[in-house]
Amino acid sequence: MREKILAGRYVLVEQIGIGGMAIVYRAIDRNTGHSVAVKVLKPEFNRDAEFVSRFQREAEAASKMTHHNIVNLLDVGMDGENRYLIMEYVKGKTLKEVIQEKGRISAPVAVQITIRILSALQHAHQNGIIHRDIKPQNILVHADGHIKVADFGIARMANSSTLTRGDSVMGSVHYFSPEQAQGKGTDVTSDLYSVGVTLYEMLTGRVPFDGDSPVAIAMQHLHAVPEPIRRFAPEVPDAICHVCMKAMEKNPQYRYHSAREMASELRMALEGRVSDMQPRLVEQIQAPLGTPAPSRQTAVRQTTGRSRAQTGNSRWWIMTAVVTLVVIYGLYVGTMSIYEKVVNSATVDAYVGSDVAAAQRNVTRIGLKAEVVEINHPTISAGVVIMQAPQEDTTLRKGDVVVLTVSKGPASQVVPNIVNYTTSEAATVLKAYGLTLSVVERVVSKTQDAGFIISQYPEPGSQCQNGDIIQVTVSGGVAYVPRVQGKQLDEARELIAAAGLALNASVQYIETTEPSLHGRVTEQTPSADTQVMQGTSVTLTVCRVPSMLARAKVTLELPQSDSLTSVRVTLSDEGGEYTVYQGDFPANASRHPEVELLSSSAGEYTYRVYINNAFKYSNTVKFE
Repeated sequence: MREKILAGRYVLVEQIGIGGMAIVYRAIDRNTGHSVAVKVLKPEFNRDAEFVSRFQREAEAASKMTHHNIVNLLDVGMDGENRYLIMEYVKGKTLKEVIQEKGRISAPVAVQITIRILSALQHAHQNGIIHRDIKPQNILVHADGHIKVADFGIARMANSSTLTRGDSVMGSVHYFSPEQAQGKGTDVTSDLYSVGVTLYEMLTGRVPFDGDSPVAIAMQHLHAVPEPIRRFAPEVPDAICHVCMKAMEKNPQYRYHSAREMASELRMALEGRVSDMQPRLVEQIQAPLGTPAPSRQTAVRQTTGRSRAQTGNSRWWIMTAVVTLVVIYGLYVGTMSIYEKVVNSATVDAYVGSDVAAAQRNVTRIGLKAEVVEINHPTISAGVVIMQAPQEDTTLRKGDVVVLTVSKGPASQVVPNIVNYTTSEAATVLKAYGLTLSVVERVVSKTQDAGFIISQYPEPGSQCQNGDIIQVTVSGGVAYVPRVQGKQLDEARELIAAAGLALNASVQYIETTEPSLHGRVTEQTPSADTQVMQGTSVTLTVCRVPSMLARAKVTLELPQSDSLTSVRVTLSDEGGEYTVYQGDFPANASRHPEVELLSSSAGEYTYRVYINNAFKYSNTVKFE
């Protein structure tokens, strides 16, 4: 990337990340000489109130915090229409990359990392900030081992208004809390749930819930129980597992109520002080009414004044009562089971491919509730169900929810501005939009460096659909053709290369008897002083005296063929590669013909053989 300077101070060195609303660069601060991270709002969002609000929200959140486990904000500003944040640059990897490399992280190290994440969150929560997107991708592990929490881009002030529907799905589905999955409001316990998921992944090397679609994963956050940690990592102490699972309780009331509280529990678990830890709340299953209580071992037999007949009768009545109660209870359980399975249950049908209205009617008819989630789809028309959760043939209780994901048709979106980007940079930007880059033309440009985009169609800000092609015109830079007529071929090659141009390998030769013209250029195309794109090929016509040429004979190795075989032989030296023989051989010609090569000077050269314009082999030959 060519050098770009932001606000006259920050020299952008390289792009290190790209997200939904911003591009992140590593830059050098001219004032200090230090590396910084520059987060620039994508140009296409500069007039989008929602994205500008989110960007400003991140700046506001970061400005309220200064903590050794948080990526600190250094500067905020605008350069023209470019909104930017200057953050401290953390050299290292994300926690996600560390997990992927190691597979699993040992329990003591995972706990220490988690405690540092919680320390950062405690600071944020005390400043009234909920992160709402805690995940290993947003945890940076510095090369020296320090842990930094990053990306408060969807953070919300704890006292702000209720979340919008758009905000509710901003978190990453593998890590967000059940209340986020339902689109409800979030608080500190939502961040702690995400910390629990992150700890689970560090300990086991896998996320607790996974699926084929975001909706399927979200449903697991709401209803499924994670696999026990010790199933994948038997060495993890029960106390650490206990803290992790308590943080991931479905009900926020049963989780830890602060980051400090969870960190304290982790320290106790690590130190083995299990007796000081909080219990995990679980539902207690009561014994059925009428179940006999266990007899006391210290009961005293009362035999005095009772006959054997009375004792026998008492036992018979007791046994009869017990049997009666067991039968009644069995009938009750059986009846309830039939009620749950037949009367109070419903089997989910297949709705994928159906019209959403018809699917909703069917869901309602069988006593379930339909929840519709709409997404854009490039090929499926609007109003058609494209996913469902749970799948068909699943049995649910009456009143349960079936989530129907419905197509809104192809997405209509604003074309991003990619003028002044390199083609590789532009392709990366367009990929995030589901768009494709097509280079239509390369042109001479005095004002733009070679390889940078000069214009685009459709123009920035116009509407497009997912999958559209963005056509661009790219600068080829500018070069001036040197005057090489009258110069020796070797000198002409050097001048052409120095001008940033290429020599056409097929040099044209004309024969002469004048020794002073031997090896000199008589014509050139393009002509001298013409403005052309960098890398343009220059074709030369050169004089030569046959008697002054050095010669060599080589035997070609041609493949068997039923058609005409085209052969081209080139010589290579420090000046480049140029053609010294060209000819065609019919199918019945020898497969080992001998040809004569001509060169302007004697010596040993490397020759290359091209057959039907494809390189086949090379060798050396001596010209005399």
